[in-house]
Amino acid sequence: MTAADTSVSPAEDGAPAPVLAFRDDALGADDVVGLLARLKAGEVSAEELARAAAERIRAVDGRLNAMQTAVFEAGIASARAGTRGPLAGIPTLVKDNTTYAGLPTGNGTAAAAPGPATRHAPFTRQFTATGMTVLGKTRLPEFGFNASTEFEDAEPVRNPWNTAFSAGGSSGGSAALVAAGAVPIAHANDGGGSIRIPAACCGLVGLKPTRGRMAANETGRGLPIDVVVDGAVTRSVRDTAAFLAAAEQARRAAKLPPVGRVEGPGERRLRVGLLLDSPTGTVTDDATRAAVTATATVLEGLGHRVEEYRMPLDARFEEDFVTYWGLLAFLAGATGKLLMDRRFDRRRMDGLSRGLRERYLRQWHTTPAVLRRLRRAAREAYEDSAARYDVVLSPVLAHTTPRLGHLSPSVPFPELITRLRTYVAFTPINNVCGSPAISLPGPARTPDGLPVGVMLSGRDGEERTLLEVAYELEASRG
Repeated sequence: MTAADTSVSPAEDGAPAPVLAFRDDALGADDVVGLLARLKAGEVSAEELARAAAERIRAVDGRLNAMQTAVFEAGIASARAGTRGPLAGIPTLVKDNTTYAGLPTGNGTAAAAPGPATRHAPFTRQFTATGMTVLGKTRLPEFGFNASTEFEDAEPVRNPWNTAFSAGGSSGGSAALVAAGAVPIAHANDGGGSIRIPAACCGLVGLKPTRGRMAANETGRGLPIDVVVDGAVTRSVRDTAAFLAAAEQARRAAKLPPVGRVEGPGERRLRVGLLLDSPTGTVTDDATRAAVTATATVLEGLGHRVEEYRMPLDARFEEDFVTYWGLLAFLAGATGKLLMDRRFDRRRMDGLSRGLRERYLRQWHTTPAVLRRLRRAAREAYEDSAARYDVVLSPVLAHTTPRLGHLSPSVPFPELITRLRTYVAFTPINNVCGSPAISLPGPARTPDGLPVGVMLSGRDGEERTLLEVAYELEASRG
């Protein structure tokens, strides 16, 4: 491609051309690990990579709407000055619900207009300690509550594979720009699937680490159940492994076994539980079921033992999680003036946030029982799967990526919450119990040109096992 190319020719199946930023520049088609090798060899400089990434973002963001705040010149200057760390010189982006000194933290909401932050969040310090060059912040749906990065009063973030479709949420801005090739890696975080969902929608690798693996999330650590953990989305398993090792080098998790650098498949053959339909009762659609079944066949061919599994889960788990979701919306509205902006106006919260908040206020008195049941149900389900299997293979989502508008916060709340419950049916349990899980691209795309994600869930602290299996699956796809 020439330097002006931002897309490829239309797909043979009739889907529109993907929005791609790949071009003949310093970044080329390399992933993080490939760029690090070229930096070490002196073939490119950190400044050249930062400039190329800035130009790529400029080229595609008019169609993707994924950037919240750009600080290209500051990032380029930082790259020119030089940074230290195992990922030094790699251009990246931070999600706009995480405090970064000098930039506002908008949280995706029109209810506030905060000023620049005075300090980094704990995870931001860990993230930047890897040496990466930050070029700005990416968009998310309001407070990260939605599984699609859409808004009532602004353009949605679009999927680079097919711009009529969602890029997922809540880390949709980060996922769209990584999938398009604008940057090779970007920050994401996950409170109910928000790393794994956009990774699945955009054909990326998205690891939700074990709770406690990363520095405590500022939002999550203040919650009754800490469901939020930070990480990144990447285009390759080796990049996710490199990021995890670099983050661990910056901050070691005292209560978890170290992961170290995972560089390929493991030798041990594993017991794999195959979970095709959600334990909450949601039935998986045909395209997603086919992707997961095909992945199970690959794992069997590689010598792993796969058997179908039904996870025992309290029938009230889904309802209780929505109630907890409502508690988070209530807290966002109640603390907005204190934590975000003294001019915060909760009347300007979007339809999803308002609906969740109002639902919670009708049943706030059930909170203690909801918290007890959530903890117990998640732990019992986790212990059952951990006793039986080394990993569990499942869909990331119960159906394929929806068109934009399907999950818009403008949809009437009763209908929207029903749609979300029948879409986000697999990911929340890992957030409640704290276990690690990874989203990987499945073996085929939909007729609309969209990826279909599959998920591997593991035992607490066993990210190494997930990455080793992920390497095998990635290699099987060529």
